[in-house]
Amino acid sequence: MSVADSHPAALDRVPCTIVTGFLGSGKTTLIRHVLENAGGRRLAVIVNEFGDVGIDGEILKGCGVESCPEENIVELANGCICCTVADDFVPALDAILALEPKVDHILIETSGLALPKPLVQAFHWPAIKSRVTVDGVVAVVDGEALASGRVAHDHDALAAQRAADDSLDHDDPIEEVFDDQIACADLVLLTKADLIDAAAQAKARAALDAELPKGVRVVSVTDGRIDPAILMGLGVGTENDIENRKTHHDDELDHDHDDFDSFVVDVPEITDPAEFAARVARAADEADVLRVKGFLPVAGKKMRLLVQAVGPRVAHHFDRPWGTGARTGRLVAIGLKGLDRAKVEAILAGESVAA
Repeated sequence: MSVADSHPAALDRVPCTIVTGFLGSGKTTLIRHVLENAGGRRLAVIVNEFGDVGIDGEILKGCGVESCPEENIVELANGCICCTVADDFVPALDAILALEPKVDHILIETSGLALPKPLVQAFHWPAIKSRVTVDGVVAVVDGEALASGRVAHDHDALAAQRAADDSLDHDDPIEEVFDDQIACADLVLLTKADLIDAAAQAKARAALDAELPKGVRVVSVTDGRIDPAILMGLGVGTENDIENRKTHHDDELDHDHDDFDSFVVDVPEITDPAEFAARVARAADEADVLRVKGFLPVAGKKMRLLVQAVGPRVAHHFDRPWGTGARTGRLVAIGLKGLDRAKVEAILAGESVAA
């Protein structure tokens, strides 16, 4: 019997799946696949964008699937959901639960920096607990990075910075966020399975097994392709067990994410997607950009070019036609505190910069 089964009122509540994971782990790709394979269920999504423009929301809205129309996707762009839960999350739920026809399931994509526990704890609030329940917390993990001993693809720069600072006597903030996400997980998805061999997958799984609570399953995934039944319908009722899931931040009244900077770069129309992708990879190499995502107009093309990058790994494809408004190219760049905006913008503009 699941935890949710011991609470009959849960049958009247809308189940929510919280999808957590580090920057670039593949959360948005996963959710898009779920939306496109909903099996008749009517879904809604809350997207906690990191940055000033709703890139992840736009990616999901580009699906154009009947099970989750654009009005069922709510973007939270005012900061990390675990820090702004009172201001943003409750109104977002209100908007979704007021939709007609009623939604069957809500997917919540947290930012890469979010701690799941404060969000799950919010499901005890009077304004929430009678209407929704946490069906399960799904942690999305970059398998290629984990097999290499890192929790994210471009972790080396941060590790070197920490090692050089003798005043630091605590764990790496990124490691702490990763540990907290794993500690709250009911299911772990190991992504980028196609990029690593069997030995590397075994190494990544061994690293997870050393940290995961007993009974939490790990499933390997490529390009977000997974049967939605594996991650929806878990029926855990995680909010009823969340106090038993110990994290680094249990003794803290508050937390912040001052280790990271993000900003939006406006990009004019480009002519060569491959050449621009090389600029993005160069920004990762020369300016320590951790993550880039956004849309660009391409000369002679009616479709938007979706660009997503994790460190020097850059992917791009045309996703859907531009609307009737301006064809405005915008990218969100994310990096460690002190990220040099001028240098990043110069590199993306194709200019030479001093070493």
